[in-house]
Amino acid sequence: MLRSMTGFGRGEAHDAGTTVRVEVRSVNNRFLDVHLKLPREHGALEPVLLAQVKAACRRGRVDVHLRRDAEAAQGAVQADEELYVAYLARMQQLVGATAVDPGALALLALQQPGVLTTGTPEVDAEAETEVVQRAVGQALDRLDAMRLAEGAQLAAELGRLLDELAAHAQAIEAVTADLSTRLQDRLRARVEAVVGDAAEGWRVAQEAVLQADKADVTEELARLRSHLVQARAALGSDEAVGRRLDFLVQELHREVNTLGSKAVDHPVSARVVELKSVIERLREQAANVE
Repeated sequence: MLRSMTGFGRGEAHDAGTTVRVEVRSVNNRFLDVHLKLPREHGALEPVLLAQVKAACRRGRVDVHLRRDAEAAQGAVQADEELYVAYLARMQQLVGATAVDPGALALLALQQPGVLTTGTPEVDAEAETEVVQRAVGQALDRLDAMRLAEGAQLAAELGRLLDELAAHAQAIEAVTADLSTRLQDRLRARVEAVVGDAAEGWRVAQEAVLQADKADVTEELARLRSHLVQARAALGSDEAVGRRLDFLVQELHREVNTLGSKAVDHPVSARVVELKSVIERLREQAANVE
């Protein structure tokens, strides 16, 4: 099945009060280029996740954004009661008999450095490997589903363009079928216009054959058809065929350029122009294929 290089997928997994959310985006790129954006505590998992993404994607720029949400751990806020009492006693000693609201004094003591502290429990990245990989796997599966859906549309459009190329090639083959005869008649008419009936028939025929040989495009058409067959086979492959299609498009363009250089008839030249236009559209679409 053909895959597009563009897509998006989101995944989410839970385990022991921890939720991992992942978003994966991919866009066109000549090679596979993976960028991971991980929380600091999951930095050690980068090699594992990089291998997981590379196993799922073979071409394109892939951006993976991972977020970790954990429930607040009990006891995360610590209170130093002895320090609080010391602050409060000292404050009461300082204000003495001054009329101060006891509640305000207590609140002020609580706000002093070291009385209330928060501690973030350390995260064991290795222990969370499984839940992280589940979330990433879910996001990659959804990314792949989108890439396959877009790939089906690409395959239909590429197939239509290949049909169009084949039709133009068939038309050129039909036009050039009697090329030698037409060149001989054309050459005879030109010579007779200059020298009249004195033109030697064998000399005209010989020159027509030479011109027809130079203008013969049989080999170019055969190679063009071969490239079209290979491109159709690629559309039905389960492998990543983007680079193969890029190469085949280059070869198609090469053969069409040669056709154009050999064209001696306007119908052939006109078809060559159409072929180049279709190949350019084919190139644009093939650039989206994984």
